[in-house]
Amino acid sequence: MTAPAPPAATAPAVPKILLVTGGSRGIGAATALRAARAGWDVAVNYTRDTAAAQAVAEGVRAAGRRALVVQADVAQESEVLAMFDAVDAGLGRLTGLVNNAGVVDHTARVDEMSVARLQRMWAVNLTGSFVCAREALRRMSRRHGGPGGAIVNLSSAAARLGSPAQYIDYAASKAGIDIFTLGLAREVATEGVRVNAVRPGIIDTDIHASGGLPDRARQMAPQVPMQRAGSADEVAAAIVWLLSDDASYTTGTVVDVTGGR
Repeated sequence: MTAPAPPAATAPAVPKILLVTGGSRGIGAATALRAARAGWDVAVNYTRDTAAAQAVAEGVRAAGRRALVVQADVAQESEVLAMFDAVDAGLGRLTGLVNNAGVVDHTARVDEMSVARLQRMWAVNLTGSFVCAREALRRMSRRHGGPGGAIVNLSSAAARLGSPAQYIDYAASKAGIDIFTLGLAREVATEGVRVNAVRPGIIDTDIHASGGLPDRARQMAPQVPMQRAGSADEVAAAIVWLLSDDASYTTGTVVDVTGGR
């Protein structure tokens, strides 16, 4: 009588360790909290508001997951390097990155924009995303001995619409994120890393106030086919899905969360 074969060894589960840049408010905060409920340990990055970041981290812990608060300006390479070292030490090897940190400036025409404004826009929205993705790949990619993982970049409907007479520079930076997402996804497709983006439309967050238009979401709601602004949590739902194994065959994709706009 033949003895039954031993059960096949089960591969150890890959830890779900996520870094959310700009995680202290808005879409970043909503993503951190929703990801925690989906089983991710979360590093909450912030630039200035320590109390807000700590509050998000407490929400992550309340969901039963580990949380780490880490300050860094993503436009500064040295601070990004220190941030990733802190995540390594505090949570472990990263398997998820949400490139959410970004800035918008006050409404202006192109013929009114200074070089300083443009340099800040590119440094935070584009260079910061590139450098964070670079450091994440050095930890996730199988080319570097990593377990694989997922990167989600934050684009904007402005990348399609151009934002004339408001902030074409912001729109251009987000169009750059779209092509960055596509190119990087194809570059690392065989290395266990998926790269996607979410393109929010008019979302009710305080980023509008930082651009000098605190009522923008309410004022622009009639231009949206669904006749309302979206919420940060509605965008976070798409981000967390793209991070998940449910999106295992999705890479190089930009998902619109725009209410049909």
